Amino acid sequence: MTNQHSDLFAWRAPVALFLSIFFLVLPPLAARAEINIQHVISPKGVTAWLVEDHTVPTIAIHFVFDGGTAQDPDGKEGLANLMTGLFHEGAGELDSDAFQVKLDDASVAMSFEAQHDGTHGSIRMLSEKKDAAFDLLTLAVGRPRFDKTPVDRVRAQVLSGIIANERNPEVIADGKWLRAIYGEHPYSRPHEGTRQSVAAITTQDLSAFHKANFAREGLYVGVVGDIDAATLRQKLDQVFGDLPEKQALAPVADIEPKLGQQLEVDYNLSQTKLHFTYPGVNPSAPDYFAGMLMNDILGGQALTSRLFDEVREKRGLAYGVGSFLVDDRHSNALVISTSTRSDRASETLSIIRDVVEKMAQEGPTQAELEAAKKHLTGAFAIDYLASSSAIAETLLGLQFEGRGTDYMQRRASLIDAVTLNDVKAVAKKLLSASPAVMIVGPTLPPNGKDGNG
Repeated sequence: MTNQHSDLFAWRAPVALFLSIFFLVLPPLAARAEINIQHVISPKGVTAWLVEDHTVPTIAIHFVFDGGTAQDPDGKEGLANLMTGLFHEGAGELDSDAFQVKLDDASVAMSFEAQHDGTHGSIRMLSEKKDAAFDLLTLAVGRPRFDKTPVDRVRAQVLSGIIANERNPEVIADGKWLRAIYGEHPYSRPHEGTRQSVAAITTQDLSAFHKANFAREGLYVGVVGDIDAATLRQKLDQVFGDLPEKQALAPVADIEPKLGQQLEVDYNLSQTKLHFTYPGVNPSAPDYFAGMLMNDILGGQALTSRLFDEVREKRGLAYGVGSFLVDDRHSNALVISTSTRSDRASETLSIIRDVVEKMAQEGPTQAELEAAKKHLTGAFAIDYLASSSAIAETLLGLQFEGRGTDYMQRRASLIDAVTLNDVKAVAKKLLSASPAVMIVGPTLPPNGKDGNG
């Protein structure tokens, strides 16, 4: 959850709008200078990756603690999500209202979000107000209050969203899908929890979860902007140095998605959603870059992939279709997704299967491989380095995947080293499997054909 607040603070919207515009119009760092990543270690052992940029007076910080929603206890699903909505609702000696006033006075944009494998936080600040901003971040991270009034208010907001989603066909279908492919694994549970689980969460649960998850072990930090390494070392210890050294996480098992099944969710919709899941490839695996390139050719490129050409360009079956690699800490997958007219769902399903089968059997051409290499090399700066915040988030991802600080310099050569045989091999390995398929829309005819089939 991001730092939303009650209508009491609606008058502060112009401040938020100013900050949004201010940070949006900054020119991308990648366009201004070569990115040099420094590995910074504080006196207490807190580590961060830093990209200094003194051309504009701003600092962007992204951080993540291992754990996330996968650590929600049974019966308390939604605990991590609820907690992230409360970090700006009072900390230390400041109650919710006082904390919000301080955030505005310091021109700070602060947000938190719980994902499967981690609790993420970010802050953007003006460098001239960094001391006040770091003071507030220190309180939010280390001394959240979890007072009853804001807890009840934020809980009500979460419950309102859960109740609304109970009538949303796509949300209902996604929940069924996750349970079908992940079973009882924590990845199958909704991030926001259920009515019953969210209602059962106590302030003691919030405090215990915070203590178990917020520790220096399992912490990753990315910093970009107008701050030097010496100053950052001091600020890292200020914000994170007094946290416990070790996390107290429950073990989470690795899991392979359950493939070879078809889930049909019957809804009277004009558009049918199609969702395919195939085996994925771990970012640390030797064939990961081959998998990236194969996916780019199959459906990763928005306008030139095989799936886009066959489904959209040649037949007009969908506005968009694509594939992407899912790289969670405990599971990997290759996913294909599209929406099409319900009366042409069977045709679209068949075309996608044909495209995948051909890729599995024959692999790409040399020309397709060369084009994908150019695309993945050239698009990296646009996709991941377009702003200070984007770079800070990218630094987190690289640390999480175990890449070195020189990865950005090595990435192009790693991609270029992939051969056509490498890509053909990974295509056969991943796409020869029988996928899990979800169809959300009117039930298909028993013969699998619609009126145009």
